[in-house]
Amino acid sequence: MTELEEAGALLAAEAARFAGLGWMRGTSGNLSLTLERDPLRLAVTASGLDKSELGPGDVVLVDGDGALLPDDRRGLIPSAEAGLHARIAAVTGAGAVVHVHAMAAVEAGFHWPSGVELRDLEMLKGLGHSAHDETVVVPVIPNGQDMRALGNAFEAVYRRPADGIREVPAVIVASHGLYAWGADLRQARWHTELVEWLLRFRVSTR
Repeated sequence: MTELEEAGALLAAEAARFAGLGWMRGTSGNLSLTLERDPLRLAVTASGLDKSELGPGDVVLVDGDGALLPDDRRGLIPSAEAGLHARIAAVTGAGAVVHVHAMAAVEAGFHWPSGVELRDLEMLKGLGHSAHDETVVVPVIPNGQDMRALGNAFEAVYRRPADGIREVPAVIVASHGLYAWGADLRQARWHTELVEWLLRFRVSTR
């Protein structure tokens, strides 16, 4: 099995998990794994495929702009959001990025378009923040089809650890869904699950 197929098997298992939760309905959502840093190379789930039925070969290799590498002639197309995956990986150093269409994220982005404030919740510890006496903001950016513009919007709201601010490993794209990331695919999954729970709580108690 090639490195890309190994990545595809991992991504397929996670996609099936998220589809089972109802967060990747039909062909919606996408996932990526960072395979190389210099130059940046990502394995990204292919477009137009049922996320509950992916196999090891249902991924493509893209560059730092999210473009399909020219030596891949299998006829698969990268997810339309591959460019945003690549930007998140480049900016945050993430080893994996998860994009799901969890309803709680869409609802939260609708109610709080300037960012979703969270505090005094134990689940925040799973994101590297304090459970008490700290306000954590999950940023919200406007939706659009231009991945470069979305990437710029993401960078504008990203809280960089290098600036002495603890990272929030997630961003909501308004009227669309949630992106979360981590050092590896397992951590990206954890962050996705934790943020979804926190957003669901916030919406239900507004």
